[in-house]
Amino acid sequence: DPQQLELATSGKRKLRRFIVIDEVVDELYGSKVREYFEENNVQHKILALPTTEETKSMDLVLNILQEVQNFSIDRRTEPIIAIGGGVCLDIVGLAASLYRRRTPYIRVPTTLLSYVDASVGAKNGVNFLQCKNKLGGYTPPVASFLDRSFIQSIPRRHISNGLGEILKMALMKHKGLFDLLKSHGKYLLDTKFQSYSGSASHGDAALQTTRIAIETMLEELAPNLWEDDLDRLVDFGHLISPELEMRVLPSLMHGEAVNIDMAFMTYVAHARELITAEEKEQIIQCMRGLELPVWHGGCSWPLIKRALMERLKHSGGQPRMPLPTGLGVAEIFNDTSEETLERAYKLWVRD
Repeated sequence: DPQQLELATSGKRKLRRFIVIDEVVDELYGSKVREYFEENNVQHKILALPTTEETKSMDLVLNILQEVQNFSIDRRTEPIIAIGGGVCLDIVGLAASLYRRRTPYIRVPTTLLSYVDASVGAKNGVNFLQCKNKLGGYTPPVASFLDRSFIQSIPRRHISNGLGEILKMALMKHKGLFDLLKSHGKYLLDTKFQSYSGSASHGDAALQTTRIAIETMLEELAPNLWEDDLDRLVDFGHLISPELEMRVLPSLMHGEAVNIDMAFMTYVAHARELITAEEKEQIIQCMRGLELPVWHGGCSWPLIKRALMERLKHSGGQPRMPLPTGLGVAEIFNDTSEETLERAYKLWVRD
């Protein structure tokens, strides 16, 4: 912003920024972040916090807001910056939306999952009463800054976790993305989504994969940012997974729980004869290739029934079940019988 730049360089007023950073990210990149603000002559306060599903609560939001109040920011010109994974971005987004009714904030995702998922869209929130994201709102950031170099330091399991959300978009909307994941999944895991000069034979799969995933996510979210229409393809993998994820914390990561949900729903699609046995097998093999779990003992039949009942409460009395009708194409169904679901469940457990 030229006006801000003028203010900063004229000496009339120093630029100020309040930054919330995940404590693990702070250990790895904190010194670089501080160096950046110091070199650019920005007065700053960096708050490093443990941001996990277990700490994702209103208590942490209030903790952040107390520090924001102490630092004292101008809510028109001094956005709060969130640097971390999806949980960090969710918590800071909610804190910003509450402070003086709405303070601008910037998302800097540092995991693959947050890069392709939490960085896009308007939602923020925290867990409440053992329910995932029960408190929250729709306040989009003023910007998301995407830098894949953060991803090189996250563990392999976290890369796999992010691939779960990318696969979701591939199965719902983009056969080309599915083919990329099938062909280059192991390479993406091995290289941690970094682009190398020697990666020509892979056609810069990391750039292609993340770009297509974000573009398809935006196509789905942008026309329906406030979820006025409850028929959402992006809900694939999110019918049973919220219940499963909270039930078995911390043993499953978000993308892993989503993938288990997607694996079961793939069997439901096959039981409904929406996809062939070969297509079902291709999907499950792709999941395995991405090192994602395709089943979990905690995902019992009673849990599935309970999760789908919960779904009805929040989706206007209809299940609104996104299911693949081929590779890269999908529709939303409201007429899947309990008998079909149980048959699919038995086949899934057997396999």
